[in-house]
Amino acid sequence: MQAVFDGHNDVLLRLWESRNKGEDPVKEFIEGTDQGHIDLPRSRKGGLAGGLCAIYIPNPATGETIFDEPDSNGHYDTPLAEPIDRTYSFDIASEFIDIAYKLERAGGWKICRTGQDIDNALVDGDFAAVLHMEGCEALDKDLKALELFYQAGLRSLGPVWSRHNIFGHGVPFSYPMSPDTAPGLTDAGRELIKACNSLGILIDLSHITEKGFWHAAKLSNQPLICSHSNAHALTPVARNLTDKQLDAIAESNGLVGLNYVTTMLRADGQVNTATPFSDMVRHIDYLVGKVGIDGVALGSDYDGGPIPDGIKDAAGTQNLVQALREAGYGEDDLAKICRDNWLRVLRSAWHEKHENKQLTTNVGLLAESRHSDI
Repeated sequence: MQAVFDGHNDVLLRLWESRNKGEDPVKEFIEGTDQGHIDLPRSRKGGLAGGLCAIYIPNPATGETIFDEPDSNGHYDTPLAEPIDRTYSFDIASEFIDIAYKLERAGGWKICRTGQDIDNALVDGDFAAVLHMEGCEALDKDLKALELFYQAGLRSLGPVWSRHNIFGHGVPFSYPMSPDTAPGLTDAGRELIKACNSLGILIDLSHITEKGFWHAAKLSNQPLICSHSNAHALTPVARNLTDKQLDAIAESNGLVGLNYVTTMLRADGQVNTATPFSDMVRHIDYLVGKVGIDGVALGSDYDGGPIPDGIKDAAGTQNLVQALREAGYGEDDLAKICRDNWLRVLRSAWHEKHENKQLTTNVGLLAESRHSDI
């Protein structure tokens, strides 16, 4: 089994919604549920050893994103979500972090702030959770709250989700469409990039417009990261990456994490959970061809959208690994895709020395033996 450190999930959103219904989010995660994609038992069964856990603020009026109905050609143009209030966003972000800490206190996972924290969690068999802010509506223009969130454990952020905010512009969930849909970073967004570079917070460019991508590429001293995006050449939704963007990611020694949501995998861009593994493998193959084996990883978007039936949830994570194995990827390359590439770019963004590659791989193999006993 290849232990997987994954680049994006929305489990905190699901747990927050459960708590709002009067349920116990800590019990739900630790003991397991038939809801959503991630809990501790299913993660252990599928070798999902950890990942970037999103603090995402749902729109108070509309809640989850409802895709526009496709026309007779299968095309759709889902409107962007409306901007949301900072005070509301700050309060919800605080509630997400409260759940994250309650989970840690109860032994459900470990909140990781360094590469060593992740390595230790892998060795100990703990779920390694890195706090990520998906869309920065909870931050003020002057970034006075950024240090507060950093001290609370925030180590990764995306300036925007698929809605506009004071920091920049997001892309819609539309097919077919270029990611060049709107302006990019605002002046406040440029200052946010600089602050993340200084503090050591990973900058995730998923969801941002193409212009915003290029603005960040010019300003950032980090590898360029798109944690849960696929190849626009194969699936031309606005959320996916053009060849030119992939070339820039390669030049920066950056990373792309494969998104499992079917609209971002299928050639027709549709919601269809009967999507085969071959669609996932062809995106991996394409990304490896453009970025290189050291720049491709996994960014499932578990609990964030409909994924292929062949995976179903975190328990099925190894089914994708096996599909890649059968497609010709050897164990060393699988180790890179499953975890080592993420650990490399996280350490780089966090101003840490890169650990010896073999050491990181061995740590992952120790985790595999722990998970396989469960």
